Amino acid sequence: MPPPKSQSLVSRTAHLPAALFTALLHAIYALIQALIVRLFAPPPPPAQWAAWDGTQGELGVEGGIENDGEWNAHWKGVKPHGRIAVVGAGLTGVSSAAHAIAHGFSPVIFEAAPYIDNTDDTGGNGTTDSTPRVAVQPPIGGIWTHVNSSSGLQLNSLLYRFFPAVRWSCAFPHRDEILSEVRRVWTTYGLVARTRFGARVTSVRRAPAGFAAADGHTRWVVNDGREGVFDAVIVTVGTCGEPMWAKFPGMPADYGSVARFDGSAADTKADDDKGTESSDGPEQDSGEHDGADHSDNDEDGEDGDDANGDDEGDDGDEPVSKSQKRKQRKRRQLARDDAQSFHTASQNTSKDTAPDNNDNNDQKDQKDSKDNKDSKDNKDNKDDAEKEAFVRGPVVHSSQLDALPRRLLAGKRVVVIGSGASAVEAVETVLARTEGRDQARCTVLARDDKWIIPRNIVFDTLLAAQPFGREMPLSFIWEAFLARTQYARTPEMLPAHRPLFAGTPVVNDEFLAHIAEGRCAYLRCDTLKLTRAGVLVNLRTRESAPGDAGEETEVRADVVVFATGFEKPRVDFLEAGLFPEGYERPNLYLQNFSTEDWGVLMTNSSYVNAIGTVGHFHIGIYTRILLTLLLDADARPEKKDMKLWVDTVRFIKRGASGGALGFFTYAELVIWLLLFHLFRLDRLRWGFFILQGWGVHPQAPQKTRSVRA
Repeated sequence: MPPPKSQSLVSRTAHLPAALFTALLHAIYALIQALIVRLFAPPPPPAQWAAWDGTQGELGVEGGIENDGEWNAHWKGVKPHGRIAVVGAGLTGVSSAAHAIAHGFSPVIFEAAPYIDNTDDTGGNGTTDSTPRVAVQPPIGGIWTHVNSSSGLQLNSLLYRFFPAVRWSCAFPHRDEILSEVRRVWTTYGLVARTRFGARVTSVRRAPAGFAAADGHTRWVVNDGREGVFDAVIVTVGTCGEPMWAKFPGMPADYGSVARFDGSAADTKADDDKGTESSDGPEQDSGEHDGADHSDNDEDGEDGDDANGDDEGDDGDEPVSKSQKRKQRKRRQLARDDAQSFHTASQNTSKDTAPDNNDNNDQKDQKDSKDNKDSKDNKDNKDDAEKEAFVRGPVVHSSQLDALPRRLLAGKRVVVIGSGASAVEAVETVLARTEGRDQARCTVLARDDKWIIPRNIVFDTLLAAQPFGREMPLSFIWEAFLARTQYARTPEMLPAHRPLFAGTPVVNDEFLAHIAEGRCAYLRCDTLKLTRAGVLVNLRTRESAPGDAGEETEVRADVVVFATGFEKPRVDFLEAGLFPEGYERPNLYLQNFSTEDWGVLMTNSSYVNAIGTVGHFHIGIYTRILLTLLLDADARPEKKDMKLWVDTVRFIKRGASGGALGFFTYAELVIWLLLFHLFRLDRLRWGFFILQGWGVHPQAPQKTRSVRA
């Protein structure tokens, strides 16, 4: 029965102030975005540029040609200032290329992921098949294309404006909206034809002497030189590559796959757990799950055994359970393996005892015998490992949770290995997908503790505005504030040894509440191995450090999630000489330029830890610094000056727990960029271009370009 109108009116009246305040915030948010777009978004290139793929002649294996001195017809007589190779089509790569083309440079994006556009101009699939198909999106967006759909920004989107033209719909957009904005920038700024999919960069080398630039700066060749020579290279591979798996004993051979559990609706239950307490999840169709392969070919396996004449365990017409049948098949297979091993050993023994006066043959026979023995030992070890492996459910990476069927999570015990942002997000994803009486029970296995700060734009901005990039005498004030607010209900979660300004914090408002309300358990421990029924850990106290003595405990699990983050992408395609000893990532000029050649920019690819944001206005500033160095030879730094900058930062931040350049705050980064201008007064005239993006437009024929500075 609907409530009386009077109650509804009272309810609406009570919530009116909050609704008005929320509407006001939305209006202010939209106004701020509109002003940013109006003032700082560079104009898109002319339409004819978008139709050109950016090629300006090729550097083939025989030398080829280079027509950089000629105006390409696609530019309608407008000569590009230079050519830029962008490695990676993620958020940073698309933003860097968009800035470059908007200011009259010719970028080419190299993306390793393959993509074939099968659609025609009308949006069809290019065939006569009338069956509707889902369009496959191009792999634009980097790590955001590999995370769960529930993944979203940790920071307020006002701090995640990777390009000035971005328009967010809310403060914390999720994956699909982020990818949509990246693709919109990619399309609007004519980068579609300039992106080479399936073009993994394996080599970036200096161009031959005959292709040197007129002003003397280094030019570059990517891979086989098919795309010609480039005036600079922007490496935007980021810091998150392939999913990282921590290899523990007891991991099943098919970890990372759910195929073994996705073919049946059976409830997961291990053989050795029969008769013991099981998961509280809802009953499935078969009512039994012993951790064996539940794919559709179980029946085929039974038929095959019967065909081989193995009738062990057949007791007339007595019904035999699936579990018993599986055990029978396992015993038969072990017997066959033993017989095969005995047969092989007999052959080897006969060979070894046969008379042979040839020493070489004796040695060969001994080697063969040893190889066969080693092979058998390896097989036995593998069998033993499989017997001890986790069998109750799937072992997946946190980035695979979208692909995990809900029935494998509902009511189950989900163990999450890790304590960073991936672990926090994994817990939120699992709990969100299993609400109500089917709620999963999560347990986080944390090797060490991370600071968790609120999703508050004021607090986060003030924290990132600390200009020293290290723990300071008054930093305890921030930690005390968090202890009284963020950690008020869970004081035992406070990190005991890690300072706030020593590593990247997790930004989240819900995780600590899940722990306080019992929806998630948090264990400080060292993960030792996976067992058949769960995970064996070394349980420690809050004051302990990883590796300290503790109590071995088995944490029972139905699903194991590795929230261990992602591998750091390698940049070994660059010449080793670009990163001499002591000046490797992250110890670079302005934290992103190679100290050996300013023509190699590593935007967001040398980052380790920080309090700030990787997707903000610094992407455009770094790109425009590179463009400025290409345009103005007098503004270029020398090698010794770039190394001196790194050494100076090391001296100033000596003793910092996070490292000199391994940890910084966003305010510290802004100071570096400002000092770039102040240390060299001849760069001041480029200030408005570098910092605001005003000026430097495509160069018209026989006209002097003007720069607003």
